[in-house]
Amino acid sequence: MNDPFIMALNTQKAAMGWFEQLSENLGNVYTPGYRAKRMTFSDFINGVQTSELERKDKQGKSIPGRMPSNLFIEGKGYFTLRKPDGTLRFSRLGDFKFNGEGTLINEQGWKVQGYLLGENGNVINTGASNPSPSAHNPNHAKGGTGQVPTTEINLWVDPTNGKFFGKYDEYKVRSDGTVVGLANEGKSVTPLYKVALVNFVNAGGLKEVEDYMFVPSEVSGEPLAGTGEIRSGLLEKSNVHMRENVSYLQQAKLQLDVTAKLISTNKNLLEESLRLIQ
Repeated sequence: MNDPFIMALNTQKAAMGWFEQLSENLGNVYTPGYRAKRMTFSDFINGVQTSELERKDKQGKSIPGRMPSNLFIEGKGYFTLRKPDGTLRFSRLGDFKFNGEGTLINEQGWKVQGYLLGENGNVINTGASNPSPSAHNPNHAKGGTGQVPTTEINLWVDPTNGKFFGKYDEYKVRSDGTVVGLANEGKSVTPLYKVALVNFVNAGGLKEVEDYMFVPSEVSGEPLAGTGEIRSGLLEKSNVHMRENVSYLQQAKLQLDVTAKLISTNKNLLEESLRLIQ
């Protein structure tokens, strides 16, 4: 016979973890780039246990950004960012801007990765094309999904005339992620870079190592080509579903109340049994 006291304690622990996870989700309903946590449960001999947390891969709604360099992914995909130490991170948060050197970076200063394009829009291989280890390996020099290395996206502005690369009046990010330079009142369009988007077989299994920043895991698999489209001047809001999480939070609260009552009842029964034995 299973110990009802141990069973109640284990169930209460699982319910508390669920409650905390839902509270974090609801606290980040309006946080751009936040991916909702999802907890699953399984039965075991002395109560309930929780599985490892996963992130919901459902897309969040778009909200206006602060500048045209803010990017939003509509569909499947993650931006690729390179930290100063060379390691890669993947994120849905496109809070990007150009720094003083003309490089596209996020708020932490990490460089957004892309592919260098030729004048006809083809990807230029900027390095060796030998097989590489996984993209989150600190020694990995690529970042893309195939054999072609990624590079930083730089639109240097000439201080003498204020133009991008000294000859483009402005830039535009197309829906396919192509960054083009515009000149002659928009009549001249030159492909410059393509934003590197990746996806994963099970994106919910990505490991969050920093806020809104992920690396692949055995559960997620290695990077594949992203299929989403890019929208300029927008950001992705959290993908937390408020009504769903509030409903689950009420269930978790009820579960905590029930287990607390069970624990109290078992404690009283134990005390009464000891009193009768004495």
